[in-house]
Formats: sequence, structure tokens, C-alpha cells
Amino acid sequence: MTEVRPTQAASASLWERDEELAAVERALDTLCADKSSSGSLLVLRGEAGIGKTALLAETRRIAEARGCTVWSTRGSETLSSVPFNVVRQLLQPALLSLMPEEAREYLGDWYDIAGPALGITDPGERQADPQGVCDGLVAAVRRLARRDWPLVLLIDDAHWADQETLRWLAAFAERLGEQNVLVVVARRPGEVSGDSARHLDAVAAAGSSVANLSALTPDATAGLTRATLGAHADAPFCREVWAVTGGNPYETVELLAKVQDSEFEPTESAAGELRALNRSARGGGLVARLKDLGVEATRFAWAAAILGTEITVDLVAELAQMSTEDAGRCAELLRTARILTVPDPANPLADDGDLQFVHPLIASAVYNSIPDALRTAMHGIAARVVTDNGRGAAVAARHLLEVHPDNDEELVEQLREAAREHLAVGAPDAARRCLERALLEPPVPEAHARVLYELGCATLLTAPATTVDHLQTALAMPGLDGGERVDAVFRLSQALLHNDQLEEAVRTVEAEATRHQTGPAKLRLQAVQYMWESIHAGEATLPNRRERLAELAGTCTGRDNSERALLMLRGFDAMARGENAEEIVEVCDRALVNGLLAPGLGWTDTEWGPEIIFMLANAYAYTDRLDRAEALYMEALRTWESAGWRGGHLALGHAYVGLGHRRRGRLREAEASLRKSLELAERVGRRLPLHWSATCNLVDTLLARGHVDEAWEIAEQYGFAPPYPSTIVLPDPRSVRGRLLLAVGRTQEGINELEEAEKAAAVRGHYNPVMVPWAVDLARALASVDPARAALLATDVRRHAERFGTDTAIGEALRCAAALETGQRAVRLAEQAVTYLEASPCQYEHAAARVEYGIVARSSAELQRGLTLARSCGADGLVAQAESALLSGVV
Repeated sequence: MTEVRPTQAASASLWERDEELAAVERALDTLCADKSSSGSLLVLRGEAGIGKTALLAETRRIAEARGCTVWSTRGSETLSSVPFNVVRQLLQPALLSLMPEEAREYLGDWYDIAGPALGITDPGERQADPQGVCDGLVAAVRRLARRDWPLVLLIDDAHWADQETLRWLAAFAERLGEQNVLVVVARRPGEVSGDSARHLDAVAAAGSSVANLSALTPDATAGLTRATLGAHADAPFCREVWAVTGGNPYETVELLAKVQDSEFEPTESAAGELRALNRSARGGGLVARLKDLGVEATRFAWAAAILGTEITVDLVAELAQMSTEDAGRCAELLRTARILTVPDPANPLADDGDLQFVHPLIASAVYNSIPDALRTAMHGIAARVVTDNGRGAAVAARHLLEVHPDNDEELVEQLREAAREHLAVGAPDAARRCLERALLEPPVPEAHARVLYELGCATLLTAPATTVDHLQTALAMPGLDGGERVDAVFRLSQALLHNDQLEEAVRTVEAEATRHQTGPAKLRLQAVQYMWESIHAGEATLPNRRERLAELAGTCTGRDNSERALLMLRGFDAMARGENAEEIVEVCDRALVNGLLAPGLGWTDTEWGPEIIFMLANAYAYTDRLDRAEALYMEALRTWESAGWRGGHLALGHAYVGLGHRRRGRLREAEASLRKSLELAERVGRRLPLHWSATCNLVDTLLARGHVDEAWEIAEQYGFAPPYPSTIVLPDPRSVRGRLLLAVGRTQEGINELEEAEKAAAVRGHYNPVMVPWAVDLARALASVDPARAALLATDVRRHAERFGTDTAIGEALRCAAALETGQRAVRLAEQAVTYLEASPCQYEHAAARVEYGIVARSSAELQRGLTLARSCGADGLVAQAESALLSGVV
């Protein structure tokens, strides 16, 4: 019978792994061939002990022989709750090898964003955005890879990695085409669920190769047995080795080591001893073998398993409550027994310890062998030990989470501090676990509501429904007073908004406002109430809302942020209703301080949130004050990028920058910003308001460019269709979808959609024909089938536009009227439209008016001017229309 042997120089655990090693060789060939080549990712999947770690070690050997830089890390069953633990192991050694100024130079703007998560710099004062930190970690590897090319990353036991690391790994795998790095990930199948499983599935989907490792065959087991014990090992003995171990490489190697230690001959007569030897190498047998080493050695091993990482003799001695001398002796005993080992300097795992377990299976077996009550007590001692050694509350929290509740006020405060540290580095899930555990202690009555409030703040963006429960409970308890209570009500209303419970958000704020006397707190709550009502797409929940808001804002001079917020709300509401634009701008200007946002009303300030500032910016955008709107949009984007807020905030930032470009007529720039916004919004989730903003604006921009097929593809791909969100989206999605349906030839559907837009606008009292432009498109669509109604619509549009009073609104109304007329009346109206739109900052509309005027007036000069404007805007459809008119001889 032919024995299947591993390649020369391969370790004993690499039998029958030629195919996987060939994949590694090919990936290294690609990596080393060209510094600009795309990255690749290999996934090794298999049960415990199947040889994943051995394959990673061989990958390291091969890579280093080729001159590659190799960084490695490993998940740990007992450390999976520690945020960024695994990615920190991976990157921290390389970064700590640099001088601080070098690390800052390599990471650039990402240094302050990702640095705290990696433990190389202190966090800032603001809560870190998880998506920003994730993007920063991706950027860190990309930048370091350029320095250390060719770079290989090895991640073992990924199924035990912390969720924050897995999120980074999934994001990194998704953008692997931008990274010239080889990543090799080893994991067990199953083992995890929820977000961790989803992230690992995403990694596997992005992998260029996924190897499902199988057990050794009887032939390979026989070959390995003879290679280890000698060629005289007979066939019955070899078959029994395979039967006992099931071909598991780790168990086979351990069993053969036991045979060598026992010094009996590998013949059929000794085969009966193998099962007993195998039991002593794992599970209960391993525990029994550990106890045979003595009580102190067992206690040392237990303490090492509790620590899990950075296992030093001194720390273990303190935790196990033994002298350093006794601890050193126990460490030597455990090394001899192949339970602990000294870290391999050729295979560093960023572990500052003196020792590590020989294999994760051993670490798990030792940890699980500790009696439950003792294990809990040791975690409590470990928390004190690591805190006393200056490791911080976040490190101690892993142990505190395992301690039984015992009305310990100090433990509650430690967990609250740990939660603050986790939030500061961008790990809200870890903060949530700490605060949930603190509630079980429980906190003393005077602190209970505050812990619930802190928990609500930690879960606001990740679990709004849970946040609602926490904050409602906190507000029903004593302990939250004054400004802290108002903050909690505001947070609760935000959570209700994110949970699509906008009407309840309004009622909650309104009810709290009635509890306060006239003053700043009451005014703030009233402003928040009006803010949520202003962005609600349905019917106003407060009778005579406009009149009450106008009356309240009329008393405001802008002396504090509550008054400034009310002025912003009044400006937006008046803009949406189509009131006089000059008066609207005057109200908006009073909300600023020397033309700038007041302190406490900035883009990253949490007292008000960004929604209200966007309402101010949009009021400017639709009153033809685009310079002021664009300044605010760009300020939001710069501020959030600088702060590392990379998730929904940045998606909104790019969406509104795109809106500014679209209003200005810079259609190419608008499309680029909006595609970036949509890419970011996709990572946050569909059907959310920010996703609607990105999609709606992109469809609108593509239609303006004349790219109708692309606009339809985007709408189909990203679900730009009813049902619409409960919050206002600009521009109006029903109007934009109606225009899209008309553009693709689905005329009746388009008319139906625009009529629905008419009804929705009437409910809200939104009569601004620029913000909600359904009437212009509907009039054009009805011109040939119902000219009388089309004329009435055009008249209404002009009336509302003249009331509003901006050049854009009046010019667009005149364009609509001209399209419904013929002869000299059409020419006069088109000429008037050009006059108004020439004074407007909206260059696309100006270009369209020029082209239409050139056609109706048969003027080649006007067509040429329109053509030049259309080209500068990137309006390809207008360009084609003008060129066709010039070539056809219409003029």
C-alpha cells in the first residue's frame, strides 16, 4: 500500500495538505510578483485539531523564506468579549516598532481615529464612531502594507475573534482589491452566530480560496506513525492509531508523543494501550494528567487559563496566590508536561507574556475544568490584579463580566468606567455588555437611572428598540433631573425616530415640555418637538403647528441655542411652505452667530444633533443662497471625516454635498458625491432615511444628466419605490420617481405617482415648487391629454413661485408655462424664463432654459449658449438635444 507523504521539510501535521500548500504558493507568487497587484485571501476551515495552525505555521515559513513580512494573531475563547483584541495583536507590534511621529506619518488622519482602538494613543473626548474606526483600521493595514511589502497576515482561530475585529476583517476582505496583501484565515465551522457569523461568512465569500480540511486517511496516519516511531511500526498498530484518533492530526501527533514517552514498541501487541493513552492527552484525561502534577501546578494552570493572554509568571503568581519561586517551578512542570510552552520568537502573536498554552484545545480544556464557583472567584481576583497592574477598567471588565452579582457598588462604577472606555475607542457593543452587567449587580437606587441612561446612549445607533425600553425605564425612575433628564428625553425621542415611531417621539417630547416652567429647558423641548414634526412626512401631529411655530419663533432673537434652533426650524418650515424667500433668509441668518454655527450647535455636538443644522442648510439651498448651504454641507463633511464619523453621518454628508452640486448645476461632481454616499449608506442599511437621501438624489442627478437607463437601474437595484419613508427626503422622492417613470415611457404610472406627490404635499402644506416639483412635471405630462388641467397646474406653479420669490422658482415656473404654449407666447415665456434663471445660481436649469428658448425661438445663438452651459454642467441629455436641434436645421 502506498503511503502519502508530506513534502520535504513539512512538519508532521502537514500530511495530505499538498493542495492547500499549493494554493499558498500560488498566492505568494502573485503577491511577490508585483507591488501593485490585488490582494488575496485564503480561508482554512476545519474542526478542532485538524491542522489549521500547522498550515499557518508552514505558510509563515514559506513566506519568510521568500522575504515576506509576516504578522500573525489568534482568537481566544476566553477573550472574545475584548474589543479589538485580535486586530490589536496583529497590528500593534508593527506600529509600536515605529517612533510616535513615524506612526502618525504612516496613518495620517487615521492616527487619532484608529490609534485608540489599537492602543497606541489615547482616545479623544468624543465617542468614537465604530464605522470610522473600522475604516481607519482598513486604512492602517493598507498604508503599512506599502511600507512592509510583501506583507502576509495570518489569523488563527478566527471563530473566537472579537466582534470588532471580525467587522474590520469583513470590511478589509470586501476591499481586498485595493490591498496588496495576502491574508490567511483559519477557523472552525459553526461555533459562532449572529453578527460574528455574518462577518465570517462575508470573509469566506470574499476569499479567493476556501479549503475545508479533512481528517487524515488511514494511509497517511500509517505514514505519520512510521515517520515518528520508526519504520518497524506494524500495520495493526497503525490502523489502531487511526481508529483511536479518527485521523485528527493534532490528536495523532499528541498520541504518538505519548507512545514515545511510554517507550513501548509500536506493534500489534501494544495497540490495546492506545485508547488509554489518547484519553490522557485530551478532555478529562488531560485534566487528570494536570492534577497528577500537583495542586500548585493545577492552580497555576487555572490562573493562566483565566488570564488567557499576556501570561507572565508574576501575574499568574499573584492571581494564584503563590510565591514567584513556586510559580516558576510550576511553569517548568507545565512546560515539561506539554501544557504550557514558551512563545515561539519566530511566530510572535503580539503577546507580551512569558508563556502560552501549547494548543487552544488545551487552553479550553483547562479553563473548563475549573469548578464554576472557583472560576467566578478567580475572575474577580483577576480583575483586581490587572487593575492594580495598570491595565485599565476596560481590560478588567472581561473578568468583571464573569463575576456573580453581589450588590457591589464599586463593581458597578468599574463597569461604567469600562463602558466609557469602550465607547471612546468605538466599541459600543462592549460598552453595552458592561452596562447590562452593571444593572444585574444592581446599582444603588440613586445611580440606577443613570446606568440605564448610559446604556440607552450606548445602544442608540445599534439597537433603537432596546434603547427605547432602557430610556423609558430610566425616565420613570428617580435620579435623572434637570438638564440630564432633558438630555434623556431627547435621546429617547431620537431612538423612537430611528425605530420609526416618530409620532410617539413627538408626544414624548411634548409631554415632557408640559412638566417644565417657561425657560431654556422648556424652550429646548419645544424646539425638539417642532423639529421631529418638521421632518415627519405624514400629517402634522400638532393642530395649527405652523402658526404656533411662527408665533414662538417670532419672539426669538437668537440669544441662546434653543432660540437659534427654533429660528432654524421656522426657516425650514417657511421654506417648505413656500413663504417669502427674503423673509426666510432673514430668519435663518438670525440663527447664526456672525454667520457661523454657535458653539453647542455644531455638527458633532450631541445636545441637538445634525438634523436641525441640515434643515437650516436646506432652507438656504432652496432659497437660492447656495453659497451658504454649500458651506454648511462641506463643513459637515469635513467635521465628520476629521472626527472619524464614517457610518450614516458620512453617508448623509456626501448626500448633501451632492445635493449642493446638483442645485448648483455641477452634475458630474454631484454624481460622484452621491455614488459615494450610496456606497456608505449600503453599509448602514437599506430603507433608512439616509439611504433614501442618497438614492433619490442620485436618481434625480442622473435624470438631469440625461442618463435615464442608469437612473432606472439605480432605482431598481436599490429599491427606490414605494413605500416611502416616514421622514422628509429632499428632493421629494415621489416627484423624482414620477419624473423617472415618465422618462422611461411609463407615462400613466408617472402621472399616478405625481398625483400621489400632490396629495402628500397638500397634507403637509408644502407648496414650494422647487423643493416639491411634482406640479411642473405633471403639467408637462398632461399637456397633450388634459390641456385644461395642465394649464391650471402651470398657473398654480407660477403663483406659488412668485409668492416664494426666488429667481429659480419663477424661472422654472415660466419654463413650465412656455412648454404648454406655442408661437410667440411660448417664445416670450421662454425668454422670461432665461432672464430669471440667468440670475439664478442653478446652472443646469439655466442651461435647459437656454436650449428650450433656442429651439422655440429658432435661435442658433441661444442654442450655442445653451450647449456651452450644458457641457459645463455635464448635462449630456441637454447637449444631445441642442446638437440635434442645430444639426436638424430647426434654427
